[in-house]
Amino acid sequence: MKIPLLKLAHARSGDKGDTANVGIIALKPEYYEILKEKVTVEKVKAHYGDMVKGKIERFEMPNIGAINFLLHNALGGGGTLTLKHDAQGKTYSTSFLRMEIEVDDNLQID
Repeated sequence: MKIPLLKLAHARSGDKGDTANVGIIALKPEYYEILKEKVTVEKVKAHYGDMVKGKIERFEMPNIGAINFLLHNALGGGGTLTLKHDAQGKTYSTSFLRMEIEVDDNLQID
């Protein structure tokens, strides 16, 4: 079955110049393994599409059950240069949580 990431994680995002920094944090330790397997760079690139002009980097943080993504060339130049409404990339986390992933039909979600 397909479910939105919102069922398995919470997220936070911000900016580093023209790079959006987006992290997802598993709501439960057992969800981290699912996120690690299903939330790939390719899946993230497909989700954001043309919003991200550059490469995407992924960093796993198993000690806190999180994965951080750097979305390069995603903010139209960054804070004071961009004409985008979201100059600091704050809405990228909300958008991320809407991404759907395929999970086992037997997965119990609280």
